[in-house]
Amino acid sequence: MNARFHAPDARAPGEEIALPAEEGRHLTRVLRLDVGDDVRVFDGRGHEFAARVTQVERDSVRVRLEEACQAAREASVAVSLAQAVLKGDRMDDVVRDAVMMGVAAIQPIVTTRTEVSLATLARGARRERWERVAIASAKQCGRAMVPPVREPVALDAFLSSLAAARDGLVLMLVEPSAGEAAVPLSSLEPEPPREATLLVGPEGGWTAEEIAAVAPVCRLVSLGGRTLRADTMALVAMAALFSRWGEY
Repeated sequence: MNARFHAPDARAPGEEIALPAEEGRHLTRVLRLDVGDDVRVFDGRGHEFAARVTQVERDSVRVRLEEACQAAREASVAVSLAQAVLKGDRMDDVVRDAVMMGVAAIQPIVTTRTEVSLATLARGARRERWERVAIASAKQCGRAMVPPVREPVALDAFLSSLAAARDGLVLMLVEPSAGEAAVPLSSLEPEPPREATLLVGPEGGWTAEEIAAVAPVCRLVSLGGRTLRADTMALVAMAALFSRWGEY
């Protein structure tokens, strides 16, 4: 398959558009493509086009959209991931893998045991970094949709928004020791919902107070008898959910 590039300005065949600067550098400096080469571009909203490079200059790469292409099918259940922010580069891995799995949106959250504050995340432009990771993952896995990475929020603010919305199935992943309130994921109804939200905790897990706070809006579920790493939990859970709902 031809190399793929994210082009949010792509609209319709016949147009000539400029690639974003980072995408243009990838085309010229990494892949060494040039005028006349055939590529694919996607707008991040579910549309993909066959295109041809028409201009390569130092600070500008332009392509002409030749024809619309069939975009990769999105998951039948729109799963939003509410992930407690992990330390170091582990959050990058979660974003990458969640996009690859077919997540519809990613909501970073700050919990009691999260080792970084909202202010630190803002100063470090972490959301912008995760957005770039999401684009790169969509390019690699063939999706024409780039899931939004939302502004990080505190857990209580996120729970308030869930209580107000009351839409779809809401699941909180907990350790097997969380108590009788938690049920195995395999006990969920096989009939897929239209939307679902999945809450995954930080390295230190949820506090008892946080688990109690979600009771009015979430169902507590566990993944068998093993305790998984926080940076693998979302990947395993999404695979299990999509299998349960017949996505695979």
